[in-house]
Amino acid sequence: MKRAFRVCNISIRFVGFLFLLSIGVGSFAQTTAMGKSTNNIPFQLGSLFKDHMVLQRDVPIPVWGKATAGTTVTVKFANSKKQTIADSNGKWSVKLDALKASFDSKTMLVSSSMDKKTIKISDVLVGEVWICSGQSNMQFSVNGAPEVKKLIPSAKNIRSFKVKNTVALEPQDTCEGTWEVNYPNSAVAFSFAYFLEKSANVPVGIILTAWGSSSLEAWMPKDMVETVPHFKTMMEEFDADDKTKNRITAILNGKKPWGKEDDIFLRRQSNILYNAMMHPLMPYACKGIVWYQGERNTQSMHGMIKEPWFSRNSGMLKYGDVLKEWVKRYRKGWDNDDLHFLVVMLPGYGKELKTDKNIAANTPNAHSWAWMRESQLKVLELPHTSVANIIDLGDYKNIHPKDKLPVGKRLALLARKDVLGEKITALGPTLKKVKIKKNTVIVRFKNAKKLKTTDGKSPTGFWLADEANRWFPAKATIKGKRVILTSSSLENPLYVRYAFTGKPDVNLENEANLPAYPFRTDSFKP
Repeated sequence: MKRAFRVCNISIRFVGFLFLLSIGVGSFAQTTAMGKSTNNIPFQLGSLFKDHMVLQRDVPIPVWGKATAGTTVTVKFANSKKQTIADSNGKWSVKLDALKASFDSKTMLVSSSMDKKTIKISDVLVGEVWICSGQSNMQFSVNGAPEVKKLIPSAKNIRSFKVKNTVALEPQDTCEGTWEVNYPNSAVAFSFAYFLEKSANVPVGIILTAWGSSSLEAWMPKDMVETVPHFKTMMEEFDADDKTKNRITAILNGKKPWGKEDDIFLRRQSNILYNAMMHPLMPYACKGIVWYQGERNTQSMHGMIKEPWFSRNSGMLKYGDVLKEWVKRYRKGWDNDDLHFLVVMLPGYGKELKTDKNIAANTPNAHSWAWMRESQLKVLELPHTSVANIIDLGDYKNIHPKDKLPVGKRLALLARKDVLGEKITALGPTLKKVKIKKNTVIVRFKNAKKLKTTDGKSPTGFWLADEANRWFPAKATIKGKRVILTSSSLENPLYVRYAFTGKPDVNLENEANLPAYPFRTDSFKP
């Protein structure tokens, strides 16, 4: 009887154990099933890690992606091997050792311990990597610039990645695009890469993320509301505007390709281009960012006009201060205080704002792009910045000039001098000091061993003013590194402006055939 009771007791306990075990297994299965949406993440790499990519030389190289939490990820490239474990959110990242530039094609292997999967990335080069961004003049195709297009056959080691144009209401981790070999898209980006590759003799990778008609604010992360007051106002208005957000969502979920009206509507919003087209690139190792933008922000002087809504932005006068904050924020995003910014100064263009009918057109007082160019130069107050002067280029009526080759060439000169440390002339003449002797103004320039003009005639584009802010064209004569200015209309000239109209007639340059930078010596308010 006792034996039978013990057997029965053991049986009951065993059945209970099986019951508890079944509950545990069921709970585990449920947890696993539920975890598929949060933990069972497909093994993947960041969007830029694809065949034919270029890695930045001489710096540790971040490689990142996603995997199921707890997965051991191994990255092998050249003689470098790194391992890490995907965190609770499924994110993983490693840093490969710095590598020297190489034209030798290599393979990167990235493997996952969880599913025994290995991703193979072929034909990888190491060299210089630059991100090229902005609006339509950066987006301008090589097909529209014959001078640039004919260079393609002789460009053997340039790779380009074009980020697909889209938007997002929240920062994204991925974007669409592929690395192309010798199949460039942007005329400015490719010509820049072409001259950089020829001089530096290393592979060059260009990442193009640009969209026409976009404002600076479109490329700003939302947390910049903390440093830019008008952007805070813009984002508060945007967050409260359910109609706009619903329309954006409907367009993104709707029929492709978008119609022209929807396309323009998307690109002119604030923040959402950054979310979709810039955030996924961080922190891909690169030397710097080429920024050709500003046209959209020239629609007003002081900014935040009520109508049209798509011109509600910084305006020209505040642009430079906002640009500086933007540069600082991007450096934070890349975790690189030395990230270099090459800014393209806007070219000549004749359109002026009709904000003051008493101001004569084509004069230094007119509300023209001259004020935006002055604002763009403020970025030079930060270290590791350069501004390419293209004041001699452009078109009086066409906001999309075709002369893109010299833009890329001048950007490459600046990169060689300011980033790679070459001892070359990369700047045109810039103002050094001004001296006044009675009715004569003497302007001394730096960055010029010799001053000359493009046509062999007297310098043009100089204006003189008195204390009443009355401006008159000046007669100019070159003497060494100086330009001597006079005006028969002024007895006591006090101030100088050079190249300070929308599309100025300028011809002053240095021995390297680089144009003089615009400037003014007064502090009159527009």
